[in-house]
Amino acid sequence: MYMDVIYEKKDGLAWIRLNRPKSLNSFNDTLVEQLHQALDKVTSDSEVRVAIITGEGKAFCAGGDLTYLETLACPTAQKAFIEKVGRLVQKITTIPKTIIAMVNGVAAGAGANLMLACDLVYASKSARFAQSFSKVGLVPDCGGFYFLPKTVGIHKAKELMFTADIISAEEAEKLGMINHLCSAETLQETTELMAQRLVASAPIALGLIKEILNKTNMELSDVLFTEATVQPLCLSSADCAEGIAAFKEKRAPKFTGK
Repeated sequence: MYMDVIYEKKDGLAWIRLNRPKSLNSFNDTLVEQLHQALDKVTSDSEVRVAIITGEGKAFCAGGDLTYLETLACPTAQKAFIEKVGRLVQKITTIPKTIIAMVNGVAAGAGANLMLACDLVYASKSARFAQSFSKVGLVPDCGGFYFLPKTVGIHKAKELMFTADIISAEEAEKLGMINHLCSAETLQETTELMAQRLVASAPIALGLIKEILNKTNMELSDVLFTEATVQPLCLSSADCAEGIAAFKEKRAPKFTGK
């Protein structure tokens, strides 16, 4: 059976590959549904600590499939699909595991915003990025109004959304959209090295760091309260005891997520 999303796991790492290369991995209902299923597997599988999302072929994700969008004949169906796409980024930001975007090619429209929802972004130097919505008379979706201003600032976000200009990987890195640029030949190896490093890290701590950083509009008093609430959870964990013991014994820790 042909799959629009390929899911594989090995050694604590899940690979999620968008698999509509002929349409540049653009979103239709089937791909979105299968991506939901893959993210649900990441959430429920205790063996998985990190997931990498990437695209098959020459693109990461070109956003919504315009041919499919034209089949959504009524506002009710249109709204349901956009809500379903939105729930993807809601899942990515709330899963207590690290999600890495490995951007192997173009990331445009909803594909660019799917990337921004991830915790880390590794990209090929040949990748290109665009908030392409206005070119076809649309507004950003897939969380773009949330993620892009937080990443690049409000004025740059307006420029990118107003113009729908395509920007290079180098410019995207300067704007803070990318953690690390790689050659096409080393992209997978470099991304996987970081993923395995995080697989070996303390999952409780990483999950709490992600949760707290993804909360918005916290005042200092809120941050201090949150720290005082969650730090005892870490201090009482077996992972913390193991980390301290490993530090004292000058060895690598073996975290279990307990």
